[in-house]
Amino acid sequence: MRSRSLGNTGLEVSELGLGTWGLSGDSCGSVPEAEQDKVIDRARALGITLFDTADSYAHGKMEERLGRRLPADSQTCIVTKIGTDRDADPPQKRFSVSYLRAAFEKSRDRIGRDTLDVVLLHNPSVAAIEKGDATGLLEELRKSGAVRAWGVSVGDPDTGRAAAKSGAQVLELAYNVLHSHDLRDLTELVTEKQIGILARSVLSYGLLCGHWPPHKTFPGIDHRAQRWTADELRRRVSQLDAVRALVGGPVLTMRAGALRYVLANDLVGSAVLGPRNIIQLDQLVREGGREPPYLDDEKLAKLATRLTDVGVEQ
Repeated sequence: MRSRSLGNTGLEVSELGLGTWGLSGDSCGSVPEAEQDKVIDRARALGITLFDTADSYAHGKMEERLGRRLPADSQTCIVTKIGTDRDADPPQKRFSVSYLRAAFEKSRDRIGRDTLDVVLLHNPSVAAIEKGDATGLLEELRKSGAVRAWGVSVGDPDTGRAAAKSGAQVLELAYNVLHSHDLRDLTELVTEKQIGILARSVLSYGLLCGHWPPHKTFPGIDHRAQRWTADELRRRVSQLDAVRALVGGPVLTMRAGALRYVLANDLVGSAVLGPRNIIQLDQLVREGGREPPYLDDEKLAKLATRLTDVGVEQ
């Protein structure tokens, strides 16, 4: 497993990271606890050192699990996110200093480390960032040595720009073959400020594996049941023909091509994966490739042309 620098944080992380939202059971249905442990342990054995979670995943239980499986001396980097209050009815975003300070202390207790590696605000609005209270608290925690680096998980370029201007050292954002424009819009700012990038939604929640029929449906407990309308999903599935331009030679599957597309971007510090079992994890690590070039220039050029032809924003 190759390592990359996470921006200017001083942290070296594996270029593939383990995300734990799906593993927690919150996104697509429950995962047995024994399987959760197996996936975490297997990730470590494969050389993965970055583990992404949030205090809201399984109401903090994923933080506890990572804290147990990844002791502080294990040379691993745990990224957690705060700012989502799932105990409220309905759940809500909360970025007041008092709430975040309490949430941070609870995360630190659950993870079991005096100093947390990376703490992110969990999808705040531009207004919440520009107010300065939340970012000011995280900078205070960094200066005191309670966290090594801080940042923001963002859902759009405007929020990313606000976070960068507020001093965020790390941005986590969606980045994949069908959704690359957010990072592209932020490239100049990210490069100038040497911000570390964590790429999430690398396979677009399974879409980029290329196995779904046009009329795919999901059970109500699956977040994907609300993510796309039936028409949107059919359109997305039809666009996958363009992604098949990546398959060939050492790139054996569309899934492999989609993962390598993310790794081919040097701005990405770690591509956060979301396997729910060790078979999925092994497939992704095997297909991601061991070293650059992950995709050749000819395939990338062909992909860009085909994506434009099917209406994907470039």
